[in-house]
Amino acid sequence: MARIHWQEGRDLVTRTVLPGIGVWAVVVGLGLLITGPLSVIDHHEDRISADFNRARTDTLDPVSTVFSHVGNTEYVIGVCLLVVAILWWRTRDLRWSVVPLVSISLQATIFLFATMAVGRQRPPAIPMDASPPTSSYPSGHTGASTALYFSLLLMAATRIERDGLRRLVMTVCGVLPVLVGLARLYRGAHHISDVVAGMLNGVVCALLAYHWWKATRREKAAQRVAAAVA
Repeated sequence: MARIHWQEGRDLVTRTVLPGIGVWAVVVGLGLLITGPLSVIDHHEDRISADFNRARTDTLDPVSTVFSHVGNTEYVIGVCLLVVAILWWRTRDLRWSVVPLVSISLQATIFLFATMAVGRQRPPAIPMDASPPTSSYPSGHTGASTALYFSLLLMAATRIERDGLRRLVMTVCGVLPVLVGLARLYRGAHHISDVVAGMLNGVVCALLAYHWWKATRREKAAQRVAAAVA
């Protein structure tokens, strides 16, 4: 059974938390540009929000509700913990199992502090949901679902051997965050740049979590070879 020692905790910090500070700086920098020198884009984004308002139908409304809920905090955490439990049960590899958890935790931290730094107002659309207390930028629903499902996409590409099943899982994991982002736009919760920034945050966090696992695996393999030679 693989165990995580304090040295690996240090590696986790250096490979995910420290780069995550850089991700936060980029996300915040983009947000401050959008709300400051580039605020002219608000006019164009408001037109997109209005287009989504006009596109609402009795058929699409419940569909958007479903995919908006996919990005809810409780849903993302629940799915993540279930996946982690299943991976741990099947592999007994703790590092591998917690990759999605590391991804969504890093994303949530960056998202929280980014909303505090930027403080963007919601779009002037007719909202279909009560707005969370956080600001509009970046989209937390999109970021959380992207961090979860993109990390699972990377893991599926690595471990699923059957081509058909691998392609199916990767397609579902790639499409879900996009549908969440579209649902949030449809429901008047975010500007399009909020959704793009949330997706960027999620993708990078998933990559950082995945490469943390990959780096620790290489290091463990090198240690085993060194021990065998000695």
